[in-house]
Amino acid sequence: MTVSFAQIKESTPFVFDQNCGTRVILDHIMSKWGVLVLSSLSDGTHRWGELRRAVDGISEKMLASTLRTLADDGLVHRESLPTVPPHVEYSLTPLGRDLMERMLPLMAWVADHADGMLDRA
Repeated sequence: MTVSFAQIKESTPFVFDQNCGTRVILDHIMSKWGVLVLSSLSDGTHRWGELRRAVDGISEKMLASTLRTLADDGLVHRESLPTVPPHVEYSLTPLGRDLMERMLPLMAWVADHADGMLDRA
């Protein structure tokens, strides 16, 4: 089913307007680190170190902040296992998996076209 932006705005007045919560969520999921963390988690459950390696270039502070934000949004599940040393795992929630079913085709499109687009610059 194809939906236009105009149809979305018509069905939900004020959606994506300046003070709408949709702008906050878009910022969380479409930020550079948000997209990369969510994409990495689409492959399955990961521990902290695995995520840090999967998301090349992210700092510990930014990874912690991004995971906390995505967990607060209900997209990422954090599970702390009662072991010594501490063992924390991150995975997508059902909402996060639903989002990634839609976002991964966009990621594939970017991977296919990025080099050609950058060569034009």
